Amino acid sequence: MRFRYWSALAALYASMLMPHALAQTTSATPSEVMAKDMREEIVRIPVTVKNLYGKEETKPMPVTIYRPAGEGPFPLMVFNHGRAVPEKRASQGRYRPEMAARYFTAKGFVVMVPTRIGYWETYGDFDPEDTGGSNSPRFEGFADAVYTQVMATVSMAKTLPYVDATRWVVAGQSAGGHTSVIVVSKSPPGLVGGINFAGGSGGNPYTRPGQPYSPQAVEYFWGGLAKTAKVPMIWLYWPNDKYWGTEVPKSWHKAWVSNGGKAEFPVFGPSPGDEGHHGLDEDMDHWLPYVDNFLNQLGFTAPAIATRPAATGYADINDLSKVPVREEHKQGYQQFLATKLPRAFAVTEKGGYGSATGDYAVGRAMGKCLRYGLKCKLYAVDNDVVWSGK
Repeated sequence: MRFRYWSALAALYASMLMPHALAQTTSATPSEVMAKDMREEIVRIPVTVKNLYGKEETKPMPVTIYRPAGEGPFPLMVFNHGRAVPEKRASQGRYRPEMAARYFTAKGFVVMVPTRIGYWETYGDFDPEDTGGSNSPRFEGFADAVYTQVMATVSMAKTLPYVDATRWVVAGQSAGGHTSVIVVSKSPPGLVGGINFAGGSGGNPYTRPGQPYSPQAVEYFWGGLAKTAKVPMIWLYWPNDKYWGTEVPKSWHKAWVSNGGKAEFPVFGPSPGDEGHHGLDEDMDHWLPYVDNFLNQLGFTAPAIATRPAATGYADINDLSKVPVREEHKQGYQQFLATKLPRAFAVTEKGGYGSATGDYAVGRAMGKCLRYGLKCKLYAVDNDVVWSGK
C-alpha cells in the first residue's frame, strides 16, 4: 500500500506539473533496453529543493531502481550521478549506471539512482546545484539540495517491502561523489559507508584539463565536512582525470582525513582511454576488488565479481557450428572472434548472446546477455571455450 501511495502521489504531481511528459510513473525512452533481470523501473517522487539564492520549487524527481533476484528485504544503495559542463547539461539524460548496478545488485543491494532536479525531465531555468562563480564557489546550496534528494530517496525506499533501509550505503560519480562526501558528513540514520568515484567540483576537461577552478575551496569545504563524518568511505581517482588531474584529489583526501574523516584512497594507474574521470565505467577490473573488499568489511559479503571459468574443451574456439546461438546470431560470434583480448561471449537459453571486449569483459558480456531477463552462460573467454554443453 505504501508503494502505491508513493507512485500515485508522484503521478499526481507529475500530471499537475507536466501532464503530457510525466503522466506515467514508469517509462523509458524507446532506444533504451531496460534491464529486465534487475527489474529496472523508474518511479517519480515529489521533492522540494532550494537553490543558492533562496528560490524554492517542487518537482517530480525520477528514481531508477535496480533489484536483486528474490523478494528481500535487501540493503539499500543510493547511487548519484555527475554534472555535465554547462554546454552539455541540457542533453544530460536519465542516469543509469547499468554495469556498476549489476555488481551492486549481485552484492545484495537494491540500487536507487535519483536523476536529480535540474537534469533530464526537470532541466530548465531552475538549477539547485548552482554554486555561483567558478572562482569563488559557494557549496551550501548544492549541499542542501543533494542531501534533500538523497534523503527523499531513502524515505521512499523505507516504504517498500523489499528494501531494508536500516543499513544503507551512499555512492556516486563526479558531482555524485561530492554528494557522497556531503551525505557521509551528515551521518543520517542507517548509513554505514560511502563510495566516492572521482568526486569533486569546478572541473572542465575542455577549457582547463587537469586544472579545476578553485580546488582550495573544495579542500576547505570537505575539511569542514570531515569533522562530523562518522562512517568509513573509499575514494577512487585516476591520474589521467581531466577534471581534477593527479594531485588535486590527494589534497582533498588529506584535508578529509586530517580533520577526522575516514577514507581509503587506493592508487590506480591511468584508466583505459584518455579520460580517467570515467574510471567507474572504463576501469572496473581495477576498482572492483577494492570496493568489494570495502563492502565486505561493512558486512556485505556476497560474492559478486564475475570470474573467468576454466576451459572445458567442448569445442575449438573457431568452430562456428558448435556455438549455441540462433543462425542470425552466428555473425555476432564471428565478430567476437575478430576482437582483441581480453574478450568474452555469453549465450542465452534461447539462442541469443552478449559479447564484450576490454575492461571487465566477462562481467560485461554476461550483463549484456542477462539484461533481456533470460538465463545466460559464458561460452568463450579469450581463446578458450568455457561452455560445458549444458
